[in-house]
Amino acid sequence: MDKRANWYELDNAAKIVPSTAKGANTRVFRITCELKEDVNKEILQRALDETIEEYPFFNCVLHRGIFWYYLEDSDLKAVVEEEHSPACMPLYIKGKKALLYRVNYFKKRINLEMFHVLADGTGAFMFFKNLITRYLQIRYNLSEDIKPSDDFSVEEKNVDAFTDNYSKQKGLKQLNEMRSVKAYQVSGELDDNLLPHLLEGTVSASKFLELAHKYNTTVGVLCVALYIKAVIQGMNRHQRKKHVVVSVPVNLRQFYKSGTARNFFGVINIDYDPAKYTGEIDSITDQVAADFKEKLAPENIEKTMNSYSALEHNLAIKMVPLPIKDFTIGRFDSAAKRGVTTSMSNLGLIKMPKEVEDYIDRFGAFMTASSQQVCVCTFMDKMVFGEVSPYKTHKTMLNFFRCLTEEGLEIELGTNDYDLYEDK
Repeated sequence: MDKRANWYELDNAAKIVPSTAKGANTRVFRITCELKEDVNKEILQRALDETIEEYPFFNCVLHRGIFWYYLEDSDLKAVVEEEHSPACMPLYIKGKKALLYRVNYFKKRINLEMFHVLADGTGAFMFFKNLITRYLQIRYNLSEDIKPSDDFSVEEKNVDAFTDNYSKQKGLKQLNEMRSVKAYQVSGELDDNLLPHLLEGTVSASKFLELAHKYNTTVGVLCVALYIKAVIQGMNRHQRKKHVVVSVPVNLRQFYKSGTARNFFGVINIDYDPAKYTGEIDSITDQVAADFKEKLAPENIEKTMNSYSALEHNLAIKMVPLPIKDFTIGRFDSAAKRGVTTSMSNLGLIKMPKEVEDYIDRFGAFMTASSQQVCVCTFMDKMVFGEVSPYKTHKTMLNFFRCLTEEGLEIELGTNDYDLYEDK
């Protein structure tokens, strides 16, 4: 459905989100900013009220149509609250008219949680950086001319970049290929209520960069390689016969000129055979680097982008009623997940205006998953790894941090778990 008055079609990446939001995988992600002083609730509310005016698309509610979900403008207002419930709880509840994002705070930390139909991590960070900047402007009487470097017009922020850049290709073929692999599956003791367990680890960004240079590779490649090593350390001899596949979201704004704050990402799968692991990290980084190079080639990025458009442009799928789509997409998503071991999303360097940097300690990001997912982001010299999992312990992530300490890096850990250290 095209945009009419106050109705919006979901972008192509968002179309599968409501059908796959089940159990522990609420499809809600959290981004955080820890300041150097406690948060003022009234000022944060004022900053939110002013910032959301630049992002009208975010103030929508989700409805079920005959063939697709769609968004509708609402007069609802997000109310800032002190955090009092578990992180990343569902935002979309069938039949309930509610906003698809929330803003809360606890002591020095401001949290934005968002349902993935509205935006990806990069788009949400565009909004969040504006919110934090506005809050600090008001709190410390800073110049109102201060703006984040990626500030775009209202029209640019709300555009559907998938539609703007789509070219007709056989996207469904790539989706089928993605689900054809049977990868090693991480397991653990599930939380009785499938509540998300968060683990955050902070390291020196400059020290991590030095480590990447030591192994003659990039930060992104080393992150994935070390995580694969951590997964392998938790596998027995029989399990090592299966490949470790790390799903890596790719920000398509790097390849297509777009200032959209909505979803605009693709996913590549980094596939590694544990039989090739020699005990040295080089035996993983070389393979990961080659996989990145191949899958980030322009022609493959275009295929990745178009695979998200395939659902919308396939006539047979387009005409199927929504209840059947929900069932089919859910089954398809479950099959595709069997081809993935885990996910790692690197949101890169978070840049803020120089005038506000001294008031900020760090940023962090977390994304729910049916198994586990790691998000990475860096601000100044603090590189933060955030994992969300429905498992009561974090064996793979603790292995990951041990790999870093073995390389001489110091780790600062934070968690919402009471039993973190019992796992050691």
